[in-house]
Amino acid sequence: MNVEVLKTKLLFQLTVEEFLFLLSIDNKTNEKIIETTPSTLNNKYVYGIRGIQNLLGCSRSTANRMKKSGIINDAIIQNSRKIIVNADMALELIKEHNKNNK
Repeated sequence: MNVEVLKTKLLFQLTVEEFLFLLSIDNKTNEKIIETTPSTLNNKYVYGIRGIQNLLGCSRSTANRMKKSGIINDAIIQNSRKIIVNADMALELIKEHNKNNK
């Protein structure tokens, strides 16, 4: 796709494919940006109780209970009030815990 031609089009005239292509390029160099998705990263981290909450899709109180239960302790790094959780490891630990408790 020719970037200069696409830049001259009005936004509503772009197809979804053209729009996504324009979003994925660096405007200064017109080179495609390497996308980093969770699958390309080795470890994904979430931060704080809100991070646990978003990771598990649960309420704040459930996230607190999960942290205090000790199930995901190996995935948690905590220094004072700062909480860092290795998301992949936490999900594996929860899966393992659920498998063992059936």
